[in-house]
Amino acid sequence: MKLHPMIAALRRHKAGVVLIALQIALTLAIVCNAIFIIGSRIERVNRPTGLDESNLFLVTQQWVGAPSADTADGVEKLDVMQREDLAALRNLPGVEAVAPTNSLPLLNSSWTGSVSLKPDTRPGDKSGTRTAYYFTDEQALSTMGLKLVAGRAFNAGDVRHQGFRDNPPRPALIVTKALADKLFPKGNAVGSVIYSDGSGAPSTIIGVVERLQIPATGSWGNNFTWYSTLVPTRLDANFTRYAVRTKPGQLDAVMRAVTPMLYKVDPMRVLDDDSVKSFADIRAKAYRADVGMAILMGVICLILIAVTAAGIVGLTSFWVGQRHRQIGVRRALGARKLDILHYFQLENLLIAGVGAVLGVLLAIGLNLWLITRYEMSHLPVLYVLVGTVAVLVLGQAAVFVPARRASNVSPVSATRAA
Repeated sequence: MKLHPMIAALRRHKAGVVLIALQIALTLAIVCNAIFIIGSRIERVNRPTGLDESNLFLVTQQWVGAPSADTADGVEKLDVMQREDLAALRNLPGVEAVAPTNSLPLLNSSWTGSVSLKPDTRPGDKSGTRTAYYFTDEQALSTMGLKLVAGRAFNAGDVRHQGFRDNPPRPALIVTKALADKLFPKGNAVGSVIYSDGSGAPSTIIGVVERLQIPATGSWGNNFTWYSTLVPTRLDANFTRYAVRTKPGQLDAVMRAVTPMLYKVDPMRVLDDDSVKSFADIRAKAYRADVGMAILMGVICLILIAVTAAGIVGLTSFWVGQRHRQIGVRRALGARKLDILHYFQLENLLIAGVGAVLGVLLAIGLNLWLITRYEMSHLPVLYVLVGTVAVLVLGQAAVFVPARRASNVSPVSATRAA
């Protein structure tokens, strides 16, 4: 089949050709980037935190009329109150382990700082590596379900306590494997000394856990998502957080029992409906915007694809009506139904091909704009290739019905209609 007559015919319908080509280009550009965004969001939502998520929940409470954490005596009294809570929680039926903590992954409440191989580093020193701190005790690993890959866990002798605003030395630390590999590429992290937050006091890495995500969920934490540090310290303040790990199947029952039990230990505290929440709820809240964005992008893709397909069907149907006589003449001269079908399919392929080329350029341009405005990653070539193939297939599928109707035009009726 020669292309010259086909191109000559398309020149007589420039407006329709340009409209469909631009529509295909716009659809390809938007759909490629939208699917890339959807894939990125799904990957982000499904990434593991390193915790035993199914059996974990968090308790957040605040004492009323509590001693001040700004005095040494107040810190000691607050620590006694905190230890009473921990003992009561650990004695609840169905509880596996309990640990105090300032935060959990995805909670979006972070204590961040930096660690360095050199003492007395100043803020902004490039030798420092950003990290998120989890202040906890000797039951941290068993409570959170963390996997120790090197060294040892904290023991009771490692654990200290401090006022919330204090910053004493941190003799022992546990870091994630990602942070250990960053600081010590040769793999000699355990037993090595680092310095935290520009301090001159050395901290020894006594253990390495496989994975522990930081609490931050915003894009500002993307550069150190897995750089977490565990500090064996109870923070004493007028509010506390407790991570509780239950035995399998006991999560709901233990969560219901926590509030009345803590009020029994000390009624001078505040526990509201949001004070006791499962990690599943924490995860759902943290990624609510990502899920919503993925759904929105999916709906936009479906609408664009449907509109583009409808445009191709409508325009091809219009052209079939206009070319009724020409189709009949071709049939009378010996053209088969298959020839007519192939003609319209090839014609659409030419238009879709031009639109796809423009769409690839638009997709790359749109991605570069998103990178500068929203810290997006570069669009992988695979997404563009798959999108191009999908648009071409869509065009062929959309044109099939009107093309088939054109192939069924009777030579006699077409000639008489003239």
